[in-house]
Amino acid sequence: MIFRANDGICNWPPRAGERISERHAPPPRARAFDCRHGDSELKKMANLTRRPRHDPALLYRYRDGIYAPELLGAALTGLDFFTWLGKSPADARTICKSLALAERPADVMLTLFCAMGLIESKKNTFRLSAIAREFLTRDSPWFVGPYYAPFAHRPVCRDLLEVLRTGKPANWAGRKDTRPWAEAMEDDAFPEQFTQMMDARGLYLGPKLARKVDFEPFRNVLDIAGGSGIYACCLVAAYPHLRATVFERAPVDRVARKCIARRGCRKRVAVAQGDIFATPFPDMCDVHLFSNVLHNWDIPAVKSLLRKSYAALPDGGMVLIHDAHLNRQKTGPLPVAAHSVFLMAITEGKCYSISEIEVFLKEAGFSVMKYRKNALHYSAITARKVGR
Repeated sequence: MIFRANDGICNWPPRAGERISERHAPPPRARAFDCRHGDSELKKMANLTRRPRHDPALLYRYRDGIYAPELLGAALTGLDFFTWLGKSPADARTICKSLALAERPADVMLTLFCAMGLIESKKNTFRLSAIAREFLTRDSPWFVGPYYAPFAHRPVCRDLLEVLRTGKPANWAGRKDTRPWAEAMEDDAFPEQFTQMMDARGLYLGPKLARKVDFEPFRNVLDIAGGSGIYACCLVAAYPHLRATVFERAPVDRVARKCIARRGCRKRVAVAQGDIFATPFPDMCDVHLFSNVLHNWDIPAVKSLLRKSYAALPDGGMVLIHDAHLNRQKTGPLPVAAHSVFLMAITEGKCYSISEIEVFLKEAGFSVMKYRKNALHYSAITARKVGR
């Protein structure tokens, strides 16, 4: 299968039955590019293997967790949640029914409050922690509710209450365009802005992901909903034998082509246009990468994508889910629980736990699952398609 990437052509891997020649034989992995010969594209790709001198973790976490205090304010001022739970410890289903909350955002809220140490879960029943009982219930002399009263008038707080009640995402980060994030991506201007934003994160995480997961046994990565192609570019920069295809819908595919060419990767990273739900995945790829993708969707859509991935991968192929994952108990870590609030508000998804992803993978048919921590609060979960 041949995909055009700008004016370059990616013909990789060899077609079925084609003899593997020296042109196809993967060279040994290189730790860094030798740019002494002046090849401008190699110099650009070498930038994708560099490491910053300082740790920017806090800068990313400030942004990712910006909605978490707003959700606490919404729960206090709009729901009086802690007073209610103090009188009526309950499971998630009862909480949703009693307070008229949608399941997805309620799950995000409960996870956040567990990570904050404000509620505890025992045998699927949620109850207040000691500090929440002392400071967050209306009948306590130490009630801090009035301190949060101004939150009731904040637009983000009102949006979060609406999301909690309807389950539908709000508009993207205060944009005047009130369409959901997924629909806004159909325009030209917003995808450019959005991919630049994701690029700023991927340029830090991508090289680290390349060092966490061994891609030596594989040849071609399908970067599903890969945005600008930053992760695909980082992987091929770290593994000279790799080729990649970024699978994106219009008009994001046009943005991806520009970004890939600017990084000097157009000869080894192609772009295929398509909808991840409606268009068949390109074949001849033995790795499927979902980097910060599954968190945009609710459980039925996530399961559908993983089933589709399993069907398209060859025997021995690998799926790689790179994302911010909650722990198995869904009690943290706090940066991931806070980031999940942001995702809950603007997408149809949330952050999933390690155990939830493992269940989804197993149901899709995958096995041989492995978990690896990456930088910041991100991690990688891999699984293989083992022929029966």
